Amino acid sequence: MGEHATAHADHGGGGFHVTRKDYVTGFLLAGALTAIPFWLVMTHAVTNPTVLGFVVMILAAVQVVVHMIYFLHMNSKSEQGWTLLALLFTGLLLGIVLSGSMWVMHHLQTNMMPVSAEQMRQAP
Repeated sequence: MGEHATAHADHGGGGFHVTRKDYVTGFLLAGALTAIPFWLVMTHAVTNPTVLGFVVMILAAVQVVVHMIYFLHMNSKSEQGWTLLALLFTGLLLGIVLSGSMWVMHHLQTNMMPVSAEQMRQAP
């Protein structure tokens, strides 16, 4: 067979072996985690905008983890724990981005709300 065949027989290092079933599972989870927030927003299933925002953010965070596990093949065993460090760093960045987004949206809603006609008449 040769070197090429034996190199593929042993991937070494306890790497993450992926099957077609893993890719299909990841694809279906990613699709569901995309469709659910769209459905929630379009059908007004959740009427409280704050709760809706948190639900969408939680589903987005779960989708990031699904992508990391099923498509980037990250786990705690491969590459001597470097992928675990990358997962933790991604979690930190995800927390910063999501909390920052909620903070910005809250302040935009608070400070940029349209004023009523009566408030405009009372303005100096």
